Amino acid sequence: LLPLFGAALNGLFSFFGIRVKKWVTNLIACGTIFASFVISCGVFYQLQKLEPHAREFTLTWFTWFDLTLLKANAAFLIDPLSVTMALVVTGVGFLIHVYSTAYMAHDACHARFFSYLNLFCFAMLLLVLADNLLLMFVGWEGVGLCSYLLIGFWFDHKPNASAGMKAFIVNRIGDFGFLIGVMLLFWGLYNAGHPSVTFTEIRENSHLLNGIMLGPVALVTVVCVFLFVG
Repeated sequence: LLPLFGAALNGLFSFFGIRVKKWVTNLIACGTIFASFVISCGVFYQLQKLEPHAREFTLTWFTWFDLTLLKANAAFLIDPLSVTMALVVTGVGFLIHVYSTAYMAHDACHARFFSYLNLFCFAMLLLVLADNLLLMFVGWEGVGLCSYLLIGFWFDHKPNASAGMKAFIVNRIGDFGFLIGVMLLFWGLYNAGHPSVTFTEIRENSHLLNGIMLGPVALVTVVCVFLFVG
């Protein structure tokens, strides 16, 4: 939530044309992502102190939707993989933010750029921490949106605007493959009697997909190919 807060604050400055010192924008943008890195380090340290089999927590905020067969929560899976990825996103992301303070120092749209950059980090964190495929897809879409916004940042120059649109369209093609993979995986688990999009439940029931075929090819192979296309 910290990068989202930074994105919202700098976004308001940009949208309403509020003039603030550039060091204030830099402090908000870099400070929120650095604080996220510190928190990620703390969670990593806490996990390290636990036994390997106990290094997994699901933090549920609320039920996103419940359609009897298909249920998804706004929840986050904290395990060694997700925390490692959170360290990469926040650690490398912080260094990129610091580099950008000099790179964008003389740009008139300074606050808008850092709003997009903070939003990018929020979307990446949502992607790597989500406990289910649908919430991960929301983060996935957020990353695609921010790629479009950053690539086409100087949109008054036509090649930049064209490059942003190209990235947006290519991302939509990838999204289509990703969604097909998710739907096929859910269909396979439904046929096996355990429909779910939650990572822990998919892991526990993945063995039930053995032997399910989609034509001449194993369902698992088709799912993996479509996720790879994404």
